[in-house]
Amino acid sequence: MSEWLDRVFCEDALTGLSRIPDGAVDLILTDPPYNLGKDYGNASDQQGEAEFLAWTARWIDLAIPKLKDNGSLYIFATWRYSPEIFVMLKQRLTMMNEIIWDRRVPSMGGSVRSFSSVHDTIGFFVKRKDYYFDLDAVRIPYDEATKKARSRSIFVGSKWLELGYNPKDLWSVSRLHKEHPERAEHPTQKPLEIIERMIKASCPLGGIVLDPFMGSGTTALAASRTGRRFTGFELNEDYCAIIEQRLTTPIADTIAQSKAAKRARKAAADTTNQE
Repeated sequence: MSEWLDRVFCEDALTGLSRIPDGAVDLILTDPPYNLGKDYGNASDQQGEAEFLAWTARWIDLAIPKLKDNGSLYIFATWRYSPEIFVMLKQRLTMMNEIIWDRRVPSMGGSVRSFSSVHDTIGFFVKRKDYYFDLDAVRIPYDEATKKARSRSIFVGSKWLELGYNPKDLWSVSRLHKEHPERAEHPTQKPLEIIERMIKASCPLGGIVLDPFMGSGTTALAASRTGRRFTGFELNEDYCAIIEQRLTTPIADTIAQSKAAKRARKAAADTTNQE
């Protein structure tokens, strides 16, 4: 069993998924290509519409059997294809939520012939009604002012007041801008905050998270940081190298390196301006 655990295989998920035993995974969490024409070092995001949807159905059919009976699936998507993809998944699983990720995009630029798109769509699906879900692990604490306002005896000791409230289905978390300390050389990297929330809620400690499209390796890193196991695939060799580096470099060191690089750039810019 250990030969496929805590590893990211640098290969196509369509062939690599055969490595994973059926019914072995607690959570599938993935951010597949959106088919928006981005360059991932291959043509995976540059398919015709029918070809893309057929490819999506193919990997879904290969991935879902890997889930345990009480397992769950989260999938990132764009509004352009989420309706079709969600219908595919609803034919195989039960949909629990459509989560909107507000990327906090600055109010500048954008289309002049439509409303600017500033969100990603996330589908949350489960295999059956007794799926694993740990709400307490992802509650959002109330501030002290709110706690004080709810200090009447009827509320004292209430779990929801002490631990916090249930995250809603609108998640406002900043995208990873170029200067962000988490940022790796990947065009669509997702924030650890979002991925860790999904893992804490839908995968037990020691459980296994599968990501067929690892990208920069955020799913693997989040699983490792939260006490879970991981497995997955990435087709691009450059991204595989990034994943290996992220998994072997403590996040604190990465942040320190990022800050040092930022200071160096600022010093260089100041020197240039003085000249």
